[in-house]
Amino acid sequence: MEKKIFQTSINASKEKVWKTLWNHDTYKLWTAVFAEGSTVETDNWKEGSKVLFLDGKGNGMVSKVAANRPNEFMSFKHLGVIKDGKEDMGNEKNNEWSGATENYTLNGQNGKTELIVEMDITEEYRDYFEKTWPKALEKLKELAEKQ
Repeated sequence: MEKKIFQTSINASKEKVWKTLWNHDTYKLWTAVFAEGSTVETDNWKEGSKVLFLDGKGNGMVSKVAANRPNEFMSFKHLGVIKDGKEDMGNEKNNEWSGATENYTLNGQNGKTELIVEMDITEEYRDYFEKTWPKALEKLKELAEKQ
């Protein structure tokens, strides 16, 4: 597994970017770039709570909120996968993702925000995320700057 960094500069405050990232309605819009119908099930992003990142077809990731500092930093620790609507954390393939982290850091100044996404990625998904993250960040930027 390797750590990859994706970033963008957004002409909006940290508060607007944070809201766009984690509001249920806008979350579905910017993550649709990864998988149409993407959604999330969470306990309001509370630190320590379980999060299900879903693709609209019953597949996705089981994670927990490792850290949540509003308008500054969100961190997820991935625990396993969801296949056909069922959590599956017991087989070797799924254990590749176990312990992987995904971090969102927001740095703001003068009404602009630098968003940095740092993510552990397996070799199998490197090309996919390298192509898709820039598109997702562009969509996020568009949504945050409209609000």
